Amino acid sequence: MDWVTGDFDPFEVREPDTQTIPFVFNSPHSGRSYPQAFLDSSRLDALGIRRSEDHFVDELFGDAPLFGAPLLVAHFPRAYLDVNREPYELDPRMFDSALPSYANIGSMRVAGGLGTVPRIVAENMEIYRHRLPVSEALDRIETIYKPYHACLRRLIARTHARFGLAILIDCHSMPGNIRLSGSDLRPDFIIGDRYGTSASAELSRAALHFLEDMGFNAVRNKPYAGGFITEHYGRPVRGLHALQIEVNRGLYVDEMTLDKKPEFDLVAAALSTFMRQMVDFAADFSLDATLAAE
Repeated sequence: MDWVTGDFDPFEVREPDTQTIPFVFNSPHSGRSYPQAFLDSSRLDALGIRRSEDHFVDELFGDAPLFGAPLLVAHFPRAYLDVNREPYELDPRMFDSALPSYANIGSMRVAGGLGTVPRIVAENMEIYRHRLPVSEALDRIETIYKPYHACLRRLIARTHARFGLAILIDCHSMPGNIRLSGSDLRPDFIIGDRYGTSASAELSRAALHFLEDMGFNAVRNKPYAGGFITEHYGRPVRGLHALQIEVNRGLYVDEMTLDKKPEFDLVAAALSTFMRQMVDFAADFSLDATLAAE
């Protein structure tokens, strides 16, 4: 497996025959192809290294092309490179020499070990046996991160040019033990719109309504309001909307073995219904003030 020489594609776009709706779906954390050299450099076993995956999210949203929208899917794992970060959020403690001056070494995500090249998976499980060469991080950014975002930008720009509107659905999963602060409520889904700045509030409310109508516990922005992708690509006043959706892994995967639960197909079917409902709702949108974020 060699992403640099082109022997393996680090990501792919699953295209519909014809794009017929103003949606782009993105699954940036569901990659599960691990380079052997990366595994050799890790102190974690084959199961432990996978703890940060958004397990099978690309499959949960796999019907997106059937509805007429492209689905961008990462094959590289999040533990190797996180494209839901700024390009150079890097932790100097991970490397054997000084980082470039333009690196963002002070973000909260870096402090937590979850920068562009993560230091940990899950809850403080250190990935690497030794410090990395700075050139390794920069190579991952140049050869995978930048092409991935270039591809995502093209999909969004193409959609916006064709429909006068683009709605990015950034697809993720969250640990099953997530609870709302001060509550025992375990959300099944979290819709993130950066507190109303990355998408029309009408879109967010519609998404919550459709999920709740199917019997799920769905909340908005807490504890996940959206990451770099949602923040970076959402420009509602320009007709560019970005919503993050988090699916509780406890609904569909055994978090100890990482095997699919029998309920997996039911959750995938529910998300197919959700996508259809969102498409129908967006068809009623007009390109006026109702699209502006509230």
